[in-house]
Amino acid sequence: MTRFTGKNVLITGGTSGIGLAGGRRIIAEGGMVILTGMNEDRLEATRKEFGDKAVVVRNDAADPAASADLSEIVKSAGGIDGLWLNAAFAALGPPEEIHAWDFDRMMATNVRGPMLQLAKLSPLLRPGTSIVLTSSSSTYEGASATSLYAATKGAVLAMSRSWASAMAPRGIRVNVLVPGPIESNLRSFLPDEARHGFERFVLNQVPLGRVGTADEAAAVALFLLSDDSSYVTGSQYAVDGGLIMH
Repeated sequence: MTRFTGKNVLITGGTSGIGLAGGRRIIAEGGMVILTGMNEDRLEATRKEFGDKAVVVRNDAADPAASADLSEIVKSAGGIDGLWLNAAFAALGPPEEIHAWDFDRMMATNVRGPMLQLAKLSPLLRPGTSIVLTSSSSTYEGASATSLYAATKGAVLAMSRSWASAMAPRGIRVNVLVPGPIESNLRSFLPDEARHGFERFVLNQVPLGRVGTADEAAAVALFLLSDDSSYVTGSQYAVDGGLIMH
């Protein structure tokens, strides 16, 4: 397949998990990618893996100034045909354990980050660009430990609908990927016992009875980023093994 030949795609949070899987697939289909991340080891490993097929940069979505930095990189690339706003930060815990720092950091990364990124990058989006935002099935699950994270990902769903309306006159589409339990590093900050307990709680509700892979989630994101979805905008695509279909 060569769906991305001659196309540039920016993926925030692109040095691990589903973002990295998506970057690999875009390059395999003839595209070029700009990938952002925070972890220096992952940044370096991604640079070595992709070579001149990718621009890999450290960029913190929580930093208000980082959006301007990102726009300069995109200008140097001559614009983009795809924008996948995928970077996220998560901290889990019951409502009683949520503190102002948790709230500020998560809202800054997961909500303000993509909002400011789009504001700066909008003039650099080529006609026909596809925008994909990563939300989460946490928005629908009602798990006791995910109230703040779920709230930020619910905000992503809300703003995507407004963006779809705002961008439609330019021929730019906006859609949302809603991953469920996917193998990634998102829950790696949890102790093993807590992580396994959380995954068991979720998996007990998944009709397919297993965790999804990063490649499976990335495949749906690439459908939305490609011309295969040229008449799709303002939509949500769940990749969750059936978790939220009830």
